[in-house]
Amino acid sequence: MLSEQQLQTFRRDGHVTVEDVFDSTVITQARRDVETWADEFLREMRDDQKTWYLERETSQPGTLRKLDNPVFHRPFFRDLARSPNLVSSVEQLIGSGVCVFFSQVFMKPAGGGGPKPIHQDNFYFGPDDPDATLTVWIAIDDATTDNGCLFYGDGSHRLPVISHVAPPGEPFNLQVPETEAAKFIMTAAPVRAGGVSFHHGNTLHQSSANLSGKSRRAIAMHFLRNNALLQHPTLKYDKAVRVSITAD
Repeated sequence: MLSEQQLQTFRRDGHVTVEDVFDSTVITQARRDVETWADEFLREMRDDQKTWYLERETSQPGTLRKLDNPVFHRPFFRDLARSPNLVSSVEQLIGSGVCVFFSQVFMKPAGGGGPKPIHQDNFYFGPDDPDATLTVWIAIDDATTDNGCLFYGDGSHRLPVISHVAPPGEPFNLQVPETEAAKFIMTAAPVRAGGVSFHHGNTLHQSSANLSGKSRRAIAMHFLRNNALLQHPTLKYDKAVRVSITAD
C-alpha cells in the first residue's frame, strides 16, 4: 500500500517510484522465468516476428527486445500481478476492480539495448477514461541512468493524449513530436531490482539506450479498471489475454 506522501507525489507528477516492493528471492525467480521463456521463444520464433521482437542495435545480433503478455502466459508473473501489496497500491491509484489487459518483458540488453522515445501509454491504449489505466513497471535488474532507466515528464499526465508518429520500419516506437516533448524536463527514475515505478497512462516517459555492460530487464503490467473500455486503441489488444485481478 502506498503512503499518503507517495499518493501525493503520483497526483502531482503522474508517477511514483517505490523501492523494495519485492524481495531478492522473488526477483531471482523472476529472472529465471524470463530466461527460460526467452530461450523457448527464440527457438520457436517465426521470421515474421523478428522485426517486432529482436533488437537492431546491440553488439550481439539475434538478441530479444521484448516478450509479450507474461501475466497471461507465465503462472509466476500472474501470481506476481495478484500480490496483495501490489494490488492494493494499484487500486489506490485507479480504483477497485482491475485487470491486467496487457503486459511486457523489456529485455534492454547490454551493449546497445534500444532506446524508447518519449511517448504516452494511453496513445497506444485509447481508454474512454484516461485515469482508468496504470502502468506498473517492475525492475528485475537495477535500472540506472547508465543502463537505461525510465525518465518522466513531471506533471505531463495533465496533458491530453497527443498524436504520436513512428519512424519508418519501427511501428513499436511511437513517439510524441519534438515540439511537445520539449515542453517538459525529463526526470530520471532509477530504481533497484525489486522496486516498482507506477505511472499514469498520459505521463510522458522514455528510456535511453543501454550502453553499459549489464542488462536492464523489467516487467511492465498494464492495469485497467474493469468498468473502463479501450475505446480507440492504436494497436490491437486481444481480450482473450486479459487477466482478472480483482472484482468490481
